[in-house]
Formats: sequence, C-alpha cells, structure tokens
Amino acid sequence: MPTLIKPSRSFTDTLLDQYRQQGDPVADAVIAAVVEADAAPGLRALMHWLADTSDFSLTTQHPAVQAFFAEYARMPDWADTDRMKRGMSFFRKHAQQIGLTLGFFSLPFSYLGANGAQVLWLTERIKNDTTRRLQETGEWVFAVNNPKEWVSKQAISRTQKIRLIHAGARWFSLHSKRWDMAWGYPVNQEDMAGTNLAFSYIVLLGLRKLNVSMTEQEEEDYLHHVNVVGYFNGVSEELMPRNLREAYNLGNAIARRQFAPSEAGVGLTRSLLNAVAAGIGAAQASPAAGQASVGKPMAAGSETIRNLAAGEMRFFLGDQYADWLGIPNAPVEKRLAGLLNRLPIFPNRF
Repeated sequence: MPTLIKPSRSFTDTLLDQYRQQGDPVADAVIAAVVEADAAPGLRALMHWLADTSDFSLTTQHPAVQAFFAEYARMPDWADTDRMKRGMSFFRKHAQQIGLTLGFFSLPFSYLGANGAQVLWLTERIKNDTTRRLQETGEWVFAVNNPKEWVSKQAISRTQKIRLIHAGARWFSLHSKRWDMAWGYPVNQEDMAGTNLAFSYIVLLGLRKLNVSMTEQEEEDYLHHVNVVGYFNGVSEELMPRNLREAYNLGNAIARRQFAPSEAGVGLTRSLLNAVAAGIGAAQASPAAGQASVGKPMAAGSETIRNLAAGEMRFFLGDQYADWLGIPNAPVEKRLAGLLNRLPIFPNRF
C-alpha cells in the first residue's frame, strides 16, 4: 500500500543554532583568496564582475575563482532531471502568478527575519537600488527555470555567481565594524535555507492563495527543482526539505525563531513597495500596457498603485506580519482589483 503520511525530519533549535553560526566555507575560501591577493579593491572588482550577467569569462579571474566555477558545477547525485524538467514546466505554466507571488509574498516574507535582514540593510544596495535588484532577481529566476539554460549550464554559472556575491556580502558585513554577531553569522545557513523556502514552498503557498489549480506531484517537483538551484547557491543539503511536509516544518521552525518586527524589515519593505509601485506605474503607462487596457478603467495614480501593492502584500502575509513590516493598511478601489494580475512585477522572459 502507498505511504499516506510522508516521512519528515524535524528541524530542532540545536540543529538550526549550529547552522546560524555557519556561512558557506567553500565560497568564503574563494573570497579570502581574492582578498589575500588583491585586498579590498580586488574583491570590489570581483563583485563588479559577479554582478555582470552578460560576462562569464573566467580568463582574468583569480585562480581560486576559476577553480570554484570548475569544481562546483557538477549536478548533485540526488538531482532528478525529469523532476527538474517537470518543475520548470510548472513554472512556465504559471509564470505570471509566480512573478506576482515572488514580489508580494516571497520577498517581504524574507524580510521578516529580523536578524537576517540586517545584511541587506547594512549593505544598502537593496534599499538604494531596489528597482535594479528586482530586475536582477527576475532575470535569474527566469533563467534557472529555463531548460535551455541548464543545457548550456548557464543556469549553474549564474547561480554560482550569486553564491559568491553572498560570500562577498558576508565578508563586507564582517569587516564593516557594524555587524553584531548576536544576529548570527552574516548570510548564514539558516537564513539561506529560509530564502530557499521563499523561492519554493512560499511560492506554492502563494499560488494556493490565488486558487491556482495544481497537483501535489507538481508542487513536489517544483520544490525539488528549486532545491537543486539551492544546492548550487551553497545551501546545506541538511536544510533542504525533501518534501512538502518537511518544507512546512522547516518554515515554521525558522519563523518561530527569527520572525519579529525590525527597522531593517520595515525599511526594506518600504523600498520594495516604492519600487513596485514605480515599476507598475511605468508599465501601465507603456504602449503595450495601454493596448492591454483598452476598455479598462483609466490608469491609477502612483499612490493608489502603492496602496494596491500594499493590499496585495497584506493578502498574502496576513495582518500580523504585514504590521511587523509596516505595510500600510489602505483601502483599495474594487475597480482596480485585477490591475496587478495584468501587470506583474517580473516580466515574462520566455
């Protein structure tokens, strides 16, 4: 007889306490080698190259960087390529709704981790250049869900770059003289596992809230695919949920331990709301959006769009979490209810 209840590991405080003090030793060693050879200017040059999504040439990079890209580009033994293909097919089928969920649920959800959010707040890039960061995130999300990018191994290279960006952020945080180790190690494994969930299980929860029809097998395949991506991003395999039940357990454990109101969470969410409102307003004003809006209500003002975005976040997060992030509780006109579905945050790149 089939197993009705899936086996599930528990994610104890002892286990997560251990991983809260651990970064990514492999990637951190690469950063250390670059700094030893060329000091902080060398690391800044590397970070500039890592942020360039069009340049994957390794010829001018430090030998440690070259070795990292060669040695850690192999698929894990547990990766199931058929399940990955099905997971990517699921993404393509629901790309618009997933983009909506990522922007209004996954990203603010990740800001609820009061300690982990400090890295994003201190490095300042997400609050000072939020629009560009959203564009980069969207580009990466669509790339790792494109089968052609896996055939060319470009999806792996893109994710390896992000892994080293995280290691660079970890180095800068530790050397900023502003990092408090009471927050845990910067960009630690517990926070990385939470981010991995935000791009997998939290997306699935968001789709359920949107009443998207999907099978349990589709959900499990998508979870598996994102776990493979997480592997290349340096997430410990011990903190990857093997099924939906484990994802639920891990998410609850991290939320219980880490979610709290914080200045960083409020500030990051404010920047996200402003960037989303600006982006939607620009898209709404574009010729393509105008054609799509024939026969629809007139364009909304920027404040109305921002309130609409805030309402969407409250819909996904619930009032308590929304209050912790300082999300306005503003009424939204019913005539605009479908606007965000027509103008998603991350444009479809397929």
